[in-house]
Parts: sequence; C-alpha cells; structure tokens
Amino acid sequence: MTNTKIFTAVLVGCGGMSKAWLQAAQSMNDVKVIGLVDTDISKAKELQQQFGLEDVLVTGDLDEALSTVRPDAVFDCTVPEAHYEITLQALNKGCHVLGEKPMTDSLDRAQEMVKAAKLNNRTYAVIKNRRYDPNIIRYRQTVESSPIGDITTVNADFFKGVRFGGFRAVMEHVLLRDMAIHSFDQARFICGKEPISVYCHEWNPKGSWFKHGASAVAVFEMTDDVIFNYRGSWCAQGLPTSWQCKWRTIGTDGTAVWDGEDHIRCQYMAASGDGKLEACDFTPPEMPPLHYQKHAGVMREFVDCVKDGRTPQTDCAQNLKSFAMVEAAVKSAETGKKVPIQIQ
Repeated sequence: MTNTKIFTAVLVGCGGMSKAWLQAAQSMNDVKVIGLVDTDISKAKELQQQFGLEDVLVTGDLDEALSTVRPDAVFDCTVPEAHYEITLQALNKGCHVLGEKPMTDSLDRAQEMVKAAKLNNRTYAVIKNRRYDPNIIRYRQTVESSPIGDITTVNADFFKGVRFGGFRAVMEHVLLRDMAIHSFDQARFICGKEPISVYCHEWNPKGSWFKHGASAVAVFEMTDDVIFNYRGSWCAQGLPTSWQCKWRTIGTDGTAVWDGEDHIRCQYMAASGDGKLEACDFTPPEMPPLHYQKHAGVMREFVDCVKDGRTPQTDCAQNLKSFAMVEAAVKSAETGKKVPIQIQ
C-alpha cells in the first residue's frame, strides 16, 4: 500500500531554480512545503505569493525554520558554495536533504557530507534530473539490449551559448563544476561503468562572456576498458546541442547514437548470406510514459524512498562518484596532468 503520510519540507534558496522545485512539490498530493528560507527575505516573500503559500513560514534563518516547523526534509536550492553548511546543518538537525548540484566545492567536503548522512541515518540525495528523462532511459535500454557488443567508447558533445549572469558569470571552472556534472553522471548511467582517471583541458574562448573556464574537453578512463570522451562549451554560438548532450556509444559490433532529445538510432554489423558483414538497423525499444519526470521524478523517488526506507538512485554516496569526476577534471585542467579518481 502506498504511504500517503504528508511529507513536509523547508525550501532554502528562493532564486530562479526554486520555482522548478516548488512546481514539482505542488504536483504531489503528499508533499507540502511548510517554510521558505532566503537571506533576501523579499525573494522568499515573492515566491510565497507566486505559489500561494500564504500559510508557510518565511525567514532568513534556516535554524529558526528547522526549530519552528520541524520539517521532514530540507530542499536546498542555494548557490553551490552554501551547500556544505546547509546540508550539514539540516542533517545534524535530523532532516533528510534533497539538494541542488554540485554537492559542494571540494571532494573532501563532499565526502564529509556523505559521512554526515550516514552518521545521522538520514537520506541525502542530489538533483540529477537527467536520469529521469524518458529518452535517456530509452537510450540506455537501447545500449543494453542491442547487439552492438561490448562497449568500448562513449562520446558526449555539449554546446550551448547561454548568458546566465549572476554567480555563473564569475564562477571558476564554470562549465565543469556547474554543468558537466550532469553529463558525467549521464555517462555512468548510460554505460554502467565507473571512473578510473581523467585528462582534461579547459579554456575560456575568445569572446567568452564568462570569467573562467567556459569550454573543456575531457577523456575519462572507465572500468572494463571503456573510454568516455566529453567535449563542451557554454559560449558556443549557433547550432546548439540538446541540454542532454549529443551521444555516441560505440561497441565492438555496432553503434548507438542519441541526439539528446527524441531521436535514437542504432546500427550493428552482422554476417550476410555470403559471409560478408553488412550494416543492420536495430529498432530501439519503446519507452512507456513516465508519470513523473525530471525534477518531479527525482523528488518523487526521494520522498518514496525516505518513506519506505529505501535508497534513491541519486543518493549522495552514488552521486559522489560523479562529483569526483568533476573534481578530478578540474585538478587535471589546473595541473595539465592525468589525474586518478579515488573515492575514500
């Protein structure tokens, strides 16, 4: 039987991303946001009015919110540098946490956050909404079920020309730390392999409107001799890729490609009647519609797992592996050397 107990949360950080979080929460009958926290109270009050949350607590102090309304969880929508303190504060107060990416600003801190979740017996998961897109699920099923053989190479291209402003405009390693985490996590999801090492080159192209690191290429060695190649830029003008990247997964006997939207194609080599190899198309499996997708999908699984005592697929211990890929790529870009990826 479905657990219909109301799951309460305080949302911290009332900037632009918080709207997607509130929309997801309000799509679920058993999830209720009972507090809004932001150091800029005007932002919290604006969000309160926009989403009809007149009866919720609005404050600039997370500790006050946790002590006053005692939520089941904290939804952390703050800027990356605030995640560490907010997550530890919430976990140590007995709350579960669903947070924005990246986890924090260093691997040591991320590992400390994972340990805090375990110590307090609480769930800490990270928004990885790409895993809840029906097309990436269908693509992974294609790779797994098609006759392309053993995976040898996974390629991802990400090219956008976006002008966010705000903290991203001045953020160091902005592409790697704020965006590539999605692509690195997608690669693990698609091929089912884990990172071993990386060589990364990062630069800020001529004409970039970012202060630092708007473009990068990275070559990851993964388990089972798989290579993952990433190419990306946040200041590439014209012919943009999908936000999900453009993917090519190469196997010993074929290739599966995905445009990051709704087009998947797979082709493999098979022996013909005269013994020669010929290219054959493989029809990707059908993917039934998912009731919850993207942000709502992550939140739905998080809430259900907390209620049922299960571990969500975006749990911090799992996400730590994708975060470690980012931090190793940053270190490689800074040193110009190949960097091993080690998680304690």
